Parts: sequence; C-alpha cells; structure tokens
Amino acid sequence: MLHPGPLPPIRLGDLTIHRIVEMQAPLFAARTFFPKLTEEMLAENRSWLVPDFIDPVGDMLILAVQSYVIETPHHTILVDSCVGNHKPRPGRPMWDQQSSNTYERNLAAAGIAIADIDFVMCTHLHVDHVGWNTRLENGRWVPTFPNARYLFSERELAFWTARESKDAATCPWITDSVLPIVAAQRCDTVSSAHVLNDHVRCIPTPGHTIDHFSVHAGRLGAADAVITGDMIHSPLQGRYPDLGMMADYDSAMAGQTRCNLFSRFADTPTLMCTAHFPSPSVAHIVRRSDDAFDFQMKGQ
Repeated sequence: MLHPGPLPPIRLGDLTIHRIVEMQAPLFAARTFFPKLTEEMLAENRSWLVPDFIDPVGDMLILAVQSYVIETPHHTILVDSCVGNHKPRPGRPMWDQQSSNTYERNLAAAGIAIADIDFVMCTHLHVDHVGWNTRLENGRWVPTFPNARYLFSERELAFWTARESKDAATCPWITDSVLPIVAAQRCDTVSSAHVLNDHVRCIPTPGHTIDHFSVHAGRLGAADAVITGDMIHSPLQGRYPDLGMMADYDSAMAGQTRCNLFSRFADTPTLMCTAHFPSPSVAHIVRRSDDAFDFQMKGQ
C-alpha cells in the first residue's frame, strides 16, 4: 500500500486547497468495481489505464482515499474524512480496525491542526468519506475536529439514519462516525445546493448516493475547482459517463449527473479535485466527443 507524503498545495486566487492522503493502493478488481465494464472495453483502454490507474497484476483499480482542505480568507474547510482509525469494518479487511498515523501526519505536514478546521463537509455518507469524523476516546466516539460544524445533506442523513435504525450491521460507519456527531449537536443539515460562503458552495450530484453533492470552490471561470466526492471514481467514467460502480444508489442517475457536470466544465480552467484518482488526482476535463471526456491530469 502506498502512502504519498506531503503534496504541493493548489493556489486559486485567495484560496488554497490541500490534498490530505490517507492511502493509495490497488483496492478492487476493475470489473467487480464497475459491473458493466466489459473485457472489450477494458482492453480498448488498457494502454492509458495501465500502470497509473490500473495495476497490471490482476487488473486492480489503483485508488486514493483522501480529503481536501480548502483555506479561505476566513475559514478552513475539510471536505470528506476518509476511513479513520479503530473502526470495525469486517466487510472491507483493508480498512478494518485501521491504526495508522498517515492521515494525521499528512494533515500536519500541510500546516493544518485538528483545531483549525471550522467546517467538515461530507459529500455523502459512505464508509470512506466519514471515518475521521470521530475518534475513539475512553471507549466513546467523539468528534475529531473540536471546533468544527459538520455539514451533512439532510436527505442523505435521513436515508442513512433510517437504514441504521433498521439494521446497523449493514452500515457500522453510520453508528460510529455519523450518529455521534448528531448526538454531540455538531451537525448542520443542509440541502445539496447549500451555499456556505462567498467562496464555497455545494453542487447537487446525485446518483452514487441519494443526495450526493460535490463542492465548488473559488470563482467560476477565473480560479475555481470542483471537489468531486464520489461523483466519479476513475477517469474511465469520463470516457464512459454511464459506467456505474458497484455501490451506486442509482447508476443511471449517476451517469446523467456526470454527463451534465462534465459538459458544464469541459474545456474550462476549472480544476477537478477527485476523491479517488491516484496521484496527482487533480485534472482538467477535456471534451473527447459529444458524450465522452478525458481527464488531463495536472502536471502532465
């Protein structure tokens, strides 16, 4: 498993965006992760996918798990909080009872202290986006970021709270990483089109989950970025926007979301700060055809 160290910040006018990497590794077989990915599609794209995005041994997708921190003139905002430590994840052995200082070390290397975070914005409430919301203290799950308000989509939280109440075993991350935030009264529920301030706003990007949002930071057309969350997992979904992944709530809706967002930002200066593309993770979208797009990775 790779653990990229400190990464150069992204400067966008009076904003700074930091990538905080928890891990990067070949995590899932490509055709398992994307159930409708055919052997022919994989072969057609192998030349550019291997070795940066797919490991040649076993056709495993190389994925990062990471947060982004947006520093504005007035606030420090964490977008998504990865897997976390000491969390029981029996369904995902690579994340089960993880105990690592990589995430905290990379946060500190970016010059950011736990107490500096003013807001935690969770694009959605899946296991690898909420884990560092909480930490274990004297046998209890408490908010990791002592001065932060945590922003969850109202519809997203309602969906997962209902599921957890019916069968907590299917979503233990809600029990240990989301509900303790609600109990501590540190949660603000918002719409997926919420405007946080002049610099940061949500974009509704539903489909992967019921009310997923992405985060738009900066000034459109001048110096801006979209922090995608799980709106996209691999640049393969640029070539095939309708390619759903195994954990989608509604793959058809997710595909339409990708088409809409890619069409909006293709061939513009807007940066895509992706959650799961391996390093460098940040790219511009370039239109390939009417319904296909390429990601031009930053620095390439």
